[in-house]
Amino acid sequence: MQRSGRVILVAAMAAALAQSSKTGDSSKEWPTYGHDAGGMRFSPLTEINAANVDRLQIAWVYHMRPEGFVAPARGGGGAYGETPDGNAARGRGRGGSGFLPSETTPLVIDGVMYLSTPYSRVVAIDPTTGKELWSFHLPTSSPSTRGVEYWAGDAQTPPQIVFGAADGKLYSLNAKTGKPNGAFGDNGIVNLNTPEIMQGLPGRNGLTSPPIVYKNLVIAGGTTQETPSLGPAGDVRAWDMHTGKLIWTFHSVPRAGEKYNDTWAGDSWKNRSGVNVWGFLTVDSERGIVYMPFGAPSVDQYGGDRAGDNLFGNSLVAVDANTGKYLWHFQIVHHDLWDADLTGAPALIDVKQAGKTIPAVVAINKVGLLFLLDRVTGKPIYGVEERPVPASEVPSEHASKTQPFPLKPPPLARMSMSMADVATVTPELEAACRKLLDGVQLGGPYLPPAYNRLRVQFPGNHGGVNWGGTSFNPQLGYLFINSNELGQLSGQKDHDPKNGRAMAKGVGNRVDPDGPVEGVPGGGRLSIPGVDSSQQLPCQQPPWGELTAVNVNTGEFAWRVRLGVTDSLPVDKQNTGRPGNGGAIATAGNLVFVGAADDGRFRAFDAKTGKELWTFKLGGAAEATPMTYQGRDGRQYVAIASTGGGFFGNPVTDDSIMAFALAKKE
Repeated sequence: MQRSGRVILVAAMAAALAQSSKTGDSSKEWPTYGHDAGGMRFSPLTEINAANVDRLQIAWVYHMRPEGFVAPARGGGGAYGETPDGNAARGRGRGGSGFLPSETTPLVIDGVMYLSTPYSRVVAIDPTTGKELWSFHLPTSSPSTRGVEYWAGDAQTPPQIVFGAADGKLYSLNAKTGKPNGAFGDNGIVNLNTPEIMQGLPGRNGLTSPPIVYKNLVIAGGTTQETPSLGPAGDVRAWDMHTGKLIWTFHSVPRAGEKYNDTWAGDSWKNRSGVNVWGFLTVDSERGIVYMPFGAPSVDQYGGDRAGDNLFGNSLVAVDANTGKYLWHFQIVHHDLWDADLTGAPALIDVKQAGKTIPAVVAINKVGLLFLLDRVTGKPIYGVEERPVPASEVPSEHASKTQPFPLKPPPLARMSMSMADVATVTPELEAACRKLLDGVQLGGPYLPPAYNRLRVQFPGNHGGVNWGGTSFNPQLGYLFINSNELGQLSGQKDHDPKNGRAMAKGVGNRVDPDGPVEGVPGGGRLSIPGVDSSQQLPCQQPPWGELTAVNVNTGEFAWRVRLGVTDSLPVDKQNTGRPGNGGAIATAGNLVFVGAADDGRFRAFDAKTGKELWTFKLGGAAEATPMTYQGRDGRQYVAIASTGGGFFGNPVTDDSIMAFALAKKE
């Protein structure tokens, strides 16, 4: 296998492409990450349904690791990875390969499947056989780990595959050949790390999620950084697909003279990093509105240097997709101290009430609070209350006195914890957790990091709902969400100059290395290593992961089930639910397909009842969102990336796309 940046053409490509034919109905394929630009992740296909899903079998397997690939040394070799919450990190790959597990969701358009891989490649494969058609090797980095985007092209430019890379480049490739579009930027590449974005500071603004296309514009956010607080801007930008020319920029942190700049005390807005869209954008194509879910300001667990609500941090913002002009915003968390980013794609759905249809948008974050908003005005459909929350103990902190809570639906994750909630799954787990929690403050919700001690934050920044987001069945009016139940220990103390630059003492205690505080030792996820280290054991009573259906027309839960099992526990105690990453999809066959849980299984549930109908044990954890499509042979396929790794970051065990279908009729 060649290791250059040249395109590798497989001999079978011409024949396969010749056989491909346009279906005339792209909804039966999977043309963008969320299936449609509004991110519903709903397929109208019905061949696979609740009555026959238990007869699914493997149709083909595509292994992403190229033949002859030589892995770089652990954690280095110039590899680029990302942290579990989507923020880029140089040389932080999992396992010995130096690469993270793939979170890719393939696309299928006009009979060809396109996907990104962890091995610096974007590939096209035959979606009925899994045979590779072409591949493009990135010369300097790895492509967006969650996938690519497709642009249908026009009379000037043929169809393109467009995607970002961890090192801050945006690529455009000919969809038929995989060759770079010479008219786009510099021979198919646009540099995202422009002077305006870099703000004269070190760092980069890469892409770990695919961009979104609207008309002839490709629109994207970026990853920026968790710490230090000053660095690249998290602005959202749009480029012309023909030329790569920058068309508009939306400043995620309002600058001097711009509306809402006063939500940053003094000059704290200057050169601020974070406030970025590292997840997914959606577009209302009919109205020409793009919806942008922003993350927290940097640093995301200390805000003593940024008093105020800090817009547009932790906000869903709607702008004109043609110009980037601000339309409205809704802030889910004021002055974030919890890394409570908006995560999943803001799905565009319809809510039906009193005979009327309300065009709505879903806003959800890691705290697990679900807000259903009018997508035209940004007004909550079910009402929101500003409720008092605990003050910060850290002398220099400026925590908000209140936070918004939706009146409906209920929280998707527990919002607090007491000693009565300590897990009693096994005597050993209970004893270990009580020891871990000795002297630790419990409570909630929105407990800020403690001062000179530890306290439990619930949910932690990997609890609630992460980037997997939601899917929606418009026929039922049900919104499906897989959520984690994970707390974390966090605390801060005054920085001791003898320690050099301030350091974070464990996951969840990120601080500015040049700031006045540092993390209290012992911070991190509220869990205990299990017999099988890939499945740590959270310290609160199960469930540890759930799949929920919300009836958006009533704001109530339609059903809720545990998602995942803990294999290391005794058989009668394994039904705990498990944390994980990735999301679910819905189909007109009244099914919900989901991997996500770190138990390495792919599942199908009855969309009406939540009953688990089919389970398949994969070669590794499926930390990705699946997809489904109709192949050239007329059969419905369901595919998912299986790459191992697990939610707690264990070595990659498998790197494949696995497709399933019903057995062929004789």
